[in-house]
Parts: sequence; structure tokens; C-alpha cells
Amino acid sequence: MHLLFFRSVPGRLGLPLALLLAPPALLAQEPSPSASSLSVDALIEQIVAQHPERQWYEAEIEAARAGQRGSSAWANPELSVDYGRKRVRGPGGNLADEGDTWAVAITQTFEWPGRLSLRKALADQDVELARLGLERFDRALAAEARRLAFGLHAAQSQAVAVREVADRFAALRETLVARDPAGIAAELDVRVIEAAELDLRHRATTAELAVQRTLLELNRLRGAPLDTPLRVTVSPPAWSDPPPFSDLFSTALANNFAFAARRAELVRQGLEVDLARNERMPAVSVSPFVGSESGIERETVVGLSLSLPLPVSRRAASNESAARARQRQADVALAVARRDLERDLLVAAQSFAARRADLPADPPAQAETFRSAAALADRHYRLGAVPVGTYVELQRSYLDALEALYTTESAVLDDALELEALTGLTFVSSTSTPTP
Repeated sequence: MHLLFFRSVPGRLGLPLALLLAPPALLAQEPSPSASSLSVDALIEQIVAQHPERQWYEAEIEAARAGQRGSSAWANPELSVDYGRKRVRGPGGNLADEGDTWAVAITQTFEWPGRLSLRKALADQDVELARLGLERFDRALAAEARRLAFGLHAAQSQAVAVREVADRFAALRETLVARDPAGIAAELDVRVIEAAELDLRHRATTAELAVQRTLLELNRLRGAPLDTPLRVTVSPPAWSDPPPFSDLFSTALANNFAFAARRAELVRQGLEVDLARNERMPAVSVSPFVGSESGIERETVVGLSLSLPLPVSRRAASNESAARARQRQADVALAVARRDLERDLLVAAQSFAARRADLPADPPAQAETFRSAAALADRHYRLGAVPVGTYVELQRSYLDALEALYTTESAVLDDALELEALTGLTFVSSTSTPTP
């Protein structure tokens, strides 16, 4: 099994071709009122159901089930028909007899006892491995959809905030220019405001591009045209505390898809060893037949033929040795997977706990506090109570704090989704209060 899945994180990869070809007006537009609106859970359900790559895993399961149906079937019987002419000559070379000769036989091969059941068990393991591959893909797809939905919400919030501050600087610059400032201090204030406005315009465009990049990725995952408008209703995430590490590790050993695949592969290799040992015993072919020769007299022969291969080569023993070697490899791979799972789980749990401690208790309220402080600074600067340096620094601090807030929340989300992938438990869910 392999996972044909590519993660795209806004702001970390190059612009996709569809975004480069999009008209500039599209980048700054909000989704139209007619755009479909989906909750995060509905979006995840739609992506998992409609992602085109999922059909590959479904076809893999169908192929494994087809092999399962044919694994316990006997070999087809073989029908053989012989026909010829018979001539008998006397001592002087004269033709003494002539007639037809024919024979009909049906051959059925009987496997050694237990061989068909072993092949059936191997086919069952193939179905299990295919099922694990599909479940792992669905979980990874759902996690990526949730990550992108939150990324879209964070990018939209930051784009709105940066555009708001940029517009605030533009309005302030126009006011200062209209006053025809006199003196070097007033003129320098205008230049500081203009420089900050240019930087904010750049940051606003970058944030809006991140929004469009995330929308394109969401449309790609759900199999929709890339330019389809979409609104995602995001609720502030609610975090669940993980259980003690011993319980967490036990749950991971039972539910982790990668470890379960290694465990199933070890079982499969054990069955391969049993089958290779069984195949050292020969299969028996039974052939009832009837034959007839006609001439002066008619002769009919009815009989039963038995045939079996002679074990003169060491091919069967070599196959068994190779199967045992692969079984040892699978055993080592399972032990390595167990240690890797324990390490990854410990790192994810520690990272989740540390980053949650850095996250404010109410991130939306914290963001609103920063926004109110920036608006307050704007009003007091216009009244002359705040110097330009403090004003500019506070506006930028507001945007930096907002970015740090969403970055931390995104990192906590990544850790929670990693814990979910490792254990099969749920560590992040949506609250009842949506954030459009």
C-alpha cells in the first residue's frame, strides 16, 4: 500500500499554475453570495466521498476480494481427447487389420490437505491490507481537509486585518497630506505613514493570495472546478486532553493503521511459510480414462491414472527458506514500527501539551483585544496624544500578534491531528459557535 497524497500548506509552497493564471480582480474578491457554504464537517464528508484518488483504494479492495473468491477454488479439470488410425501388418508385410483408435481422459488435480485453506487465509490478509490502506487514506484526507479549512479561516482573518490596517494608514496619509503639514517633523510623519502603508499593502496582497491558494486546494481535494466559489463556516476548535501515555500507547498499538499494516504483514508472511512448507508435498492428479481400438476386433479399455511430481529438485525447499527469511524481515519491521510509533507518539503528545500551554484560553477574544487597541491608537494619534512611532509600532504589533496567534493555533491543530492519526482517538472538534 502506498499513500498518493500531497500536502499543500498556504505560504510554504510556490504558487500553483491556476493561481498564476487567475485575473488580479479574482484575488481581491470575496466569495459571491451565491457561493456554496459548508461547515467543516460537511466539507470533510464531501471531500472524503468525492476525492478521485479514493477510487484507487476501492479498486484495490475489489481486486483483493476477487482474489479471495478464487483462492479456495479447485483447479479446473482437464479434458484430453486422442484420436488416430491403427494398422496391423502380417509377417509378409501385408495389411492384416486397420481401424480407428481413440481415448478420452479427464484429469483432476487434488491439492495436499490444508493448502487451499492457507491460500484462502493469505487472500483474507490481502483484503485486510487493502482495507487498512483505504481507512488510512480517508483519515489522512479528513485531517488535511480540517487543516485546510482552519488555514482558510486564519488566512481570511489575517487578510481582513491587514487590509483594515492598510486602509487605516491610507486614510491617515490622505488626512495628513490634506492638512499641508509644515515643518520637518510633520513631513517625516507623512513619510513614515506612507512607508508603512506600502508594506501593509504588500502584506495584504500576500494574505489574499494565501486565501485563494487554500480555496484552490480545497476545490482540488473535493474534485470541483478550481475556480468554484466556496464559503467555509469554521468554528473555534475545542481541544481534548490526552489520557496518560501508557493508555495512549496501548490505544495506538490497537488503532494505528501503519502498525496494523505491519502486524497484518507479519501474519501474512507466517502463512506464506506454512504454504511453502505445505507445497513441499506433491499434488496428486487423478485421470479416469476410456479408450477404444477397432479393427478385426474391437477393444475397449477403461482405467484410472494417478500422477504426481517427483521431488528431485530443491525448488520447494528454497521457496520455504525464502519465505522464512521474509518472515524474519516482517518481524523486525514490526519491532521497528513499534519503537517508531512510541517515539512519534511521545513527541506529538509533548508538543501538543507545550503548544496548548502557549495558546490563550480564548483566542478570538484575544484577537479582538489587539484589534481594539489598534483602533484606539488610531483615534488618539489623530488627537495628537500618541507619537507616530508608537502608532506605527502598535499597528504592526497588532498584525504580528494576530499572526502569532493563528500560527500557534495552527501548530496545536497539527499536533492534535498527528495524535489522531497515531491513535485513532479524537483530540480536536468544532464548538457550537461558528466563525464565518
